[in-house]
Amino acid sequence: MSEAGTITDEAVARLRARIGVAEPHPQPAHYLRPGTDAFRHVAVAYGDDNPLWCDPSYGAGTRWGGPIAPPPLVGGDTLIGEDEITAVPPDKAELMKGDPLRGVHAFYSASAREWWAPLTPDARVLRRNALVAVLDKPSEFAERAVHEWTGQAFRVEDGPAVSAQYRLMIRTERTKARERKKYDAVEIRPYTDDEIAAIDAQYAAETRRGGEPRWWEDVAEGDVVGPMVKGPLTVTDMVCWHVGMGMGLYGVQPLRLGWRNRTRIPRFFHRDDLNIPDVMQRVHWDPEFARRSGNPTTFDYGRMRETWLIHLCTDWMGDDAWLWRLDCEFRRFNYVGDTQWLRGTVVRRYLAEGGRPAVDLDLTATSQRGEVTTPGHATVLLPSREHGAVRLPDPPGGAHELASVLEAISEGFDERVPRP
Repeated sequence: MSEAGTITDEAVARLRARIGVAEPHPQPAHYLRPGTDAFRHVAVAYGDDNPLWCDPSYGAGTRWGGPIAPPPLVGGDTLIGEDEITAVPPDKAELMKGDPLRGVHAFYSASAREWWAPLTPDARVLRRNALVAVLDKPSEFAERAVHEWTGQAFRVEDGPAVSAQYRLMIRTERTKARERKKYDAVEIRPYTDDEIAAIDAQYAAETRRGGEPRWWEDVAEGDVVGPMVKGPLTVTDMVCWHVGMGMGLYGVQPLRLGWRNRTRIPRFFHRDDLNIPDVMQRVHWDPEFARRSGNPTTFDYGRMRETWLIHLCTDWMGDDAWLWRLDCEFRRFNYVGDTQWLRGTVVRRYLAEGGRPAVDLDLTATSQRGEVTTPGHATVLLPSREHGAVRLPDPPGGAHELASVLEAISEGFDERVPRP
């Protein structure tokens, strides 16, 4: 164990020794048997009204034969999945105690996801959680950074593996990170009526591909995806997000349940102006709490923008296509009052493994200040006149048992998710 707040070779080695060791997730699943109501709540949380996600009569007329879950639901922090492993194996208990990088700042920086099969209503989903990579990386605002990737893989009980999600926490030494302030000058200003009218006009112009196939042969490198607009961000948007997505990794709950949570994780609670303890998650809806954390006002969750990029892709690709992979980085805050303009570009059109017609997209979310807050990439499988309907991709290593899936992910992680 290293000195608190410092990154040492010994601490990194101890962290790496944990790669592949399965452990329970910190919170139970928000949806134990997600049905079409859950599908709809999650889609509405990020502004998506595609009937494929929740209308049985519409879904019956698609290649899927019924509703399927929106991609953000199939994974996501705490959304679905009962733990396959409910306790750390006894022979790994000592290894998994504590945090080798105790006191080292952790910043949720990027996410990457894969989908291999659709999730249909009312299925029981199992998940397996493990550290999958620990990478030494240079940092623009601290001398040394460790990229800590955790993975979750999901499968349907007595069914296929459906997805995996990888979450990047960048670990930096706090004192060194504070020497360089990245977000000093942020302009928060009112919108003009004309600016609001331009956003409204964009909303009115947006369309969903839906049941009209987007044929692989009709797509060319350089084609533009979008634009799509999300904003101006409001606290109401945050409320609607939590209605569908739940309260996340810290298990935020009200009243007596909130008190019980405070006894479990007291350091997550801070006193407000009335001396009432409340969760630090309040930085997302309380400007004063946000200012205490060093920000000019409240801000979104990075995963909100991930779901927005997913929405951009699914609206563009149509219901017959398949979103295979998506990754994105959370480079800047998205403050309440900000507007994000989402765009994509087709950068590659090719036959992927097994001769599957595929396209790669470069994606961006750009604020009204012209700052790219969330760059990303996606791979979409498209129907083809020559090659036929989309064939779903195989999980890593061709496995459907989650231990083998996570093992294959860990072994090939640098090659699988090289960009963040």
